[in-house]
Amino acid sequence: MKRLCRLLVSICFLAGALAAVAGAPATRPNVIFILADDLGWADTTLYGQTKYYQTPNLDRLAKRGMTFSRAYSASPLCSPTRSAILTGLSPARTGITTPNGHLPKVVLTATVGAKGSPALAAVMPETVTRLATTYHTIPKSLKAAGYATGHFGKWHLGAEPYSPLQHGFDVDLPHWPGPGPAGSFVAPWKFKDFDADPGQPDQHIEDRMAKEAVAFIEKNQARPFYLNYWMFSVHAPFDAKKALIEKHRARVNPADPQRSPTYAAMIESMDDAVGTLLDTLDRLKIADQTIVIFASDNGGNMYNVVDGTTPTSNAPLRGGKATVFEGGVRTPLVIAWPGLTQPGTRSDALVQSEDYYPTLLAGLRLPLAPDQKFDGTSLIPALQGQPLTRDAVFTYFPHAPGVPDWLPPAVTVHQGDWKLIRLFFAGENGAHRYQLYNLRTDLGETNNLAAKDPARVKALDALIEKFLADTQAVTPVRNPAFNAAAYRLADEGKQKSDTKQKANTKKQARPTNP
Repeated sequence: MKRLCRLLVSICFLAGALAAVAGAPATRPNVIFILADDLGWADTTLYGQTKYYQTPNLDRLAKRGMTFSRAYSASPLCSPTRSAILTGLSPARTGITTPNGHLPKVVLTATVGAKGSPALAAVMPETVTRLATTYHTIPKSLKAAGYATGHFGKWHLGAEPYSPLQHGFDVDLPHWPGPGPAGSFVAPWKFKDFDADPGQPDQHIEDRMAKEAVAFIEKNQARPFYLNYWMFSVHAPFDAKKALIEKHRARVNPADPQRSPTYAAMIESMDDAVGTLLDTLDRLKIADQTIVIFASDNGGNMYNVVDGTTPTSNAPLRGGKATVFEGGVRTPLVIAWPGLTQPGTRSDALVQSEDYYPTLLAGLRLPLAPDQKFDGTSLIPALQGQPLTRDAVFTYFPHAPGVPDWLPPAVTVHQGDWKLIRLFFAGENGAHRYQLYNLRTDLGETNNLAAKDPARVKALDALIEKFLADTQAVTPVRNPAFNAAAYRLADEGKQKSDTKQKANTKKQARPTNP
């Protein structure tokens, strides 16, 4: 009898193993993709850069999986990165290079800009404002494989007929196309047909979104599910639970550049929502069947004013949201993949937003569509602790928002320890200008080595040229109206006066860029 039982167990184990290899829908793991909004690399306790912000649940997630120290967003602004995550394609290819998804004008094809400011040597392209429904997306692929699909939170890639419901999601709450929460993080909100739970007039939006996400998990726990929990946190408007603000106000160190109690409270509510999802997986006993990805859409916001200071500091990185310096594009990333990642491990592999889609297809053993291709690559080797073979990653940002550390329209390449920034037509006589940094020795990007290493500049710029050609990017053109005599190089990187924000004693400042 015992021998028969052992035989049956062996048969069941073998059948399960074979099904896993074949990728049978019943054995495929669930996927939860948590995307924070404007959360900087230094805004969590994952990298030892902050003592003021507290993220115990992110630390808890990190203990379950792998933390990446060199993870980059596809763009220093939100919508381009979101499109890259969903499609595995660079914003240079999709043409979504600014966060205009909430604006009424529908543009599906990028075009060369018609005119430019005399203050810039380049004319910026006209950007796409909607993610076309013709693209293959993660939810479309997973839904075809039998997954239940749900999107909760921020979208910012277009309202109907470009909403999550047209991109492969069965559920979309609160079905909102805007750049941030409607009105406030704390109820009452201004969402259409969506408000706080009865009896909870001061409910935080992440409390409500996490509750809705939990209901989705509970409903679909018997089948594979893909949960997109794309947080509104920690984007503007800057407000939070009053009790949490006061809690963190008592902890402020005036010498610490991270000293906004409102922002610290926003991060705590964000982290609490992560904890709610992890608690649910544990309670339902499906944690070992669920892949969890935590990322951010771009670097931390350093140009608004909150509590008399900036929302955050990205130090030791330079710049922040809306810049191509490290502070604008280096972001936190944790991936917990049961059976693939070793708990509590770290990786310095070079990764980017475009990599998540091909990684999921490879790890779940799902096929590409016949005409599908990616600009990203599978991270499976890195998740297994092996070297990740790739040549470089690119950031295409052909715009110049006047935030601190702003630059003219640019494209960057990271290869190994090196980073090259090409500034379109910003050099002498309309030539491109370059900044070259060795990030291993100069993480703060203070020592431009372009003049000292022209051979490396040439080699890396050739990679940029190939990338722009491969993606068929609509690039900036030389501006015939540029007034070179009036351009002061010393003003580059200094916040322009029309984008400076002043705190309002009744209502916190809103962002100049969504």
